[in-house]
Amino acid sequence: MLTQIVTDQRPAIPSLPVEKGTMTHLLIVTAETKTAVPLQALLTRNGFACSIASYDDALAVHSRLPPNLVIIEISGRSDSPVWKLIPQLKKQKSLPVFALVSEPTLPVLDGHHEVDDFITGPYDDAELVLRINRLLHKTRGSESGEQIKCNGLTIDLVTCEVTVDGNKVELTFKEYELLKLMAAGKGRVYTRQSLLDKIWGYDYFGGDRTVDVHVRRLRSKIEDATHTYIETVRNIGYRFIKNL
Repeated sequence: MLTQIVTDQRPAIPSLPVEKGTMTHLLIVTAETKTAVPLQALLTRNGFACSIASYDDALAVHSRLPPNLVIIEISGRSDSPVWKLIPQLKKQKSLPVFALVSEPTLPVLDGHHEVDDFITGPYDDAELVLRINRLLHKTRGSESGEQIKCNGLTIDLVTCEVTVDGNKVELTFKEYELLKLMAAGKGRVYTRQSLLDKIWGYDYFGGDRTVDVHVRRLRSKIEDATHTYIETVRNIGYRFIKNL
């Protein structure tokens, strides 16, 4: 599909080595990597560093060189393996995902909220670059203070909504306040008493068990076999895991 919808056919530019933090890095994920070379060249000319990966190699490339945005070709049916790949990419790092789709794929795309934006082919090169830049700007704006993101977990500080891998999690007010406080201070240990004081107030007469009960309920809602966010610090309290 990529060879059909990319209009810029100037000589291809090979993959560039990227030093972390020096340039915006895009990962192009496609069924046939050779067809993505013209797209890579187009994006390179527009100031991006680009890697190309097949569906099978995407997670390995992502792990070796974490991108700022994923561009993924989607042309399959609703049972295509690509739909399972997207949440895995976003799970390792909360990434914006931009999809290149064909017209017949549009009905399948509906309901897959893991895709943050998309464009149908044949597309205009200038529009594609503009949409990618807008999505990157939106994501960076969110990370600057509007949202807290970590390993699939998103806390929206504006709407007070919490999602894990795009799935909304229903929290009570106290659970939300506990999560927001600890996530904002990753790695910091909070004593039970400090959590009581900050969330329930200094004049609250409940004991430490109140905190334990709320943390246990919170963890049951946001954690599972593949997601661990909160650690118990023995005889002290809790902390949000720093290295996520």
